[in-house]
Amino acid sequence: MDSHFQKLINMYQKAPIQQLYPETVMEIKEMGHAEITMPVDSSHFHAAGALHGSVYFRLLDDSSFFAANSMVQDVFVLTAQYNTQFLRPCSGGELKAVGNVVSMSRQSIVAESILYDSKQRIIGKGSGIFLKSSIPLNSEIGY
Repeated sequence: MDSHFQKLINMYQKAPIQQLYPETVMEIKEMGHAEITMPVDSSHFHAAGALHGSVYFRLLDDSSFFAANSMVQDVFVLTAQYNTQFLRPCSGGELKAVGNVVSMSRQSIVAESILYDSKQRIIGKGSGIFLKSSIPLNSEIGY
C-alpha cells in the first residue's frame, strides 16, 4: 500500500498545476486520508489582500480527491461534484487541508476536507463525490 500512496504523491507533484503552487506538499499515510500543506503566498491574493477562493477550493478538492484515490489502486478517480464553504479569510501563514473518505460504494466515493490556517482555525470546508474513471493509474499520468 505504501507504494500506491507514494505513486499518488508523485502524480500530484508532477501535475502541471503544481507549477502555480510549488511549495505545496502532500502526505498519504493511510487509506482514505490525505493531508496537504502550503504556505500562503501573496501572489494568490484577491484585490482585498486575502487568499483567493480558488486556492481554498484547490486544497480542499485535492485533499478529498487523494483521500478517495488512496482507496482505488487501478484507476484515476474524478471529481463529479464538490461543495465548498469559505468560512474565514486568510492572508498569511501556512495552510493545511485534511481530507477523509466518508463512504464508499462500487460506484462512488464521498470524501470531506477541512482547511486550517496556521493558528489551527477552520477557514474552509468541502465535500465531494468522486467516481472511478476509465483512466488507468500508470506512468503516463505520473503515477
